Amino acid sequence: MPPTRQPRTRGPKPTKMDPDQLLDAAQAVFAQEGLRAASLRAIARHAGCDPALIYYHFDSKEALFAALLARRFPRVLREMEQLADPGDLRPTAERLWAVLLVYHRHLRDDPGLRSMIRGEIVRGAEGLTDLIEARIRPIVMAVRAIFDQGIARGDLRPDLQPLLATFFLVRMQIEILDLLPALLPRLAGPASQLDLAGGMRAWFDLFWRGVARHPAVPLPPLPDPDH
Repeated sequence: MPPTRQPRTRGPKPTKMDPDQLLDAAQAVFAQEGLRAASLRAIARHAGCDPALIYYHFDSKEALFAALLARRFPRVLREMEQLADPGDLRPTAERLWAVLLVYHRHLRDDPGLRSMIRGEIVRGAEGLTDLIEARIRPIVMAVRAIFDQGIARGDLRPDLQPLLATFFLVRMQIEILDLLPALLPRLAGPASQLDLAGGMRAWFDLFWRGVARHPAVPLPPLPDPDH
């Protein structure tokens, strides 16, 4: 009797890998190529695994993208909601500075995530922008609440548009994280004493003078971003 043949497999069996490693690889590929152009093979190659392993954890590229957002944004939202608590009676300037510190803390060392989200917003891929909006909108509304409260407390200009103020505050902070470390040494020279924290403070001083009801009043002491 001839020996029984073993069924053939389509490739190597998936090996164990931390899902966070797959997400890190997906983030790097998405940031470079965009979700639409990215392939699971490219993600697997970046992670150093078989593509079948990705399917073991995630159904699709979109599922990977959703998991990347879910990995970071809930923590940001929790902190923003705490800052937006109406029971927080600190000066509005101090609370808005704390908003920038949240972004600094969670996104400073993650340029891949910033680039990935920026790219998909610009591309306007159907479905993905809705997914991003669902994560970003509650954060934006929490920051807006701080502006609303600041107007009501007399700290901010009564003619201020809270939603636009939120956009300008956060948008510039993202630009600082993205561009300042790369451009500042070229523009100011290697001997410049201005660093990322200094750039944040310079921007906030300028921003505050534009939104404060009494811009000549000195800012309260603000904590260093790196401490």
